[in-house]
Amino acid sequence: MGPITPTEFTPWLSLGGGILIGLSAVMVMALFGRIAGISGIARGALSVLLPSEGVSQDRGWRVAFVLGLLAAPLAMLLVGAPVEQTVSGNLFGMMIAGLLVGVGTAIGSGCTSGHGVCGLARLSPRSAVAVVTFMVAAAATVFILRHVLGGA
Repeated sequence: MGPITPTEFTPWLSLGGGILIGLSAVMVMALFGRIAGISGIARGALSVLLPSEGVSQDRGWRVAFVLGLLAAPLAMLLVGAPVEQTVSGNLFGMMIAGLLVGVGTAIGSGCTSGHGVCGLARLSPRSAVAVVTFMVAAAATVFILRHVLGGA
């Protein structure tokens, strides 16, 4: 594993991203009466391939939302803003991480966007517990990976 590099501090980009996330959450609630949780939206969008009960009637906006997530970095490139994302080259580790996130969203009845952005805004106690759990698990994971195992 390579050396650990610090994350660049980007307050204006972060503020802009936060505003866009909040705006999209408000729009999904106002337009469709639904929570903007990415795991649920993605599950509904994938119902085209994997039939799922209760989402076939509102699949269109879900597919559009996912396509918007995919199109956003391309739009940033078109306006000349660099898009940098680093992802681990450890394919096995990434598969395990993806599996754990999927299992976690199923057990927690939602994901970080649904609980963290929308649930906390609605003062949901269940979402508050979920967010504390996410944050503790994230901190423990970073500590173990960086300080116990010595990786990045």
